[in-house]
Amino acid sequence: MTPQDLQAYLHAHIPLSAAMQVHVEMVTEESVRLSAPLPPNINHRETVFGGSASALSILSAWSLLHVRLRASGVKARLVIQSNRMDYLKPVAGAFAARSSLANAELWPGFLRMLERRGRARAVVKADLLDGDAVAGHFEGEFVALTNDSTSGNNAA
Repeated sequence: MTPQDLQAYLHAHIPLSAAMQVHVEMVTEESVRLSAPLPPNINHRETVFGGSASALSILSAWSLLHVRLRASGVKARLVIQSNRMDYLKPVAGAFAARSSLANAELWPGFLRMLERRGRARAVVKADLLDGDAVAGHFEGEFVALTNDSTSGNNAA
């Protein structure tokens, strides 16, 4: 998937990404880097609003799983179950989030579980970036559900 393809998908299917003016900078199966400008994400202190920083981190993490599932030929619905965001410093300009799997060695087991049970969990981490400086850390647990397991008690 190209950065342009992912950006078009995000803007069409997750309208908040368009409102935040999210730009997809890089897409690989190991990492996704998204960025956003300050003006649509500004707070009363003229720094990045914490909700925007968290949203960009979640979008980056979700996008990584989306890209990996597509590359694996797996059609599944992805939802976030839980997350934690630690803010290390305020960001007073454009910002980015770079995601990666918390443990890439668990991916084959994730795919096997998804195939067998129709549900699997993955932990993704992301660094919130102010230029090249790390301004925060995100970690989230996501659940993938195959089409036949999308009813019932799902995380949203």
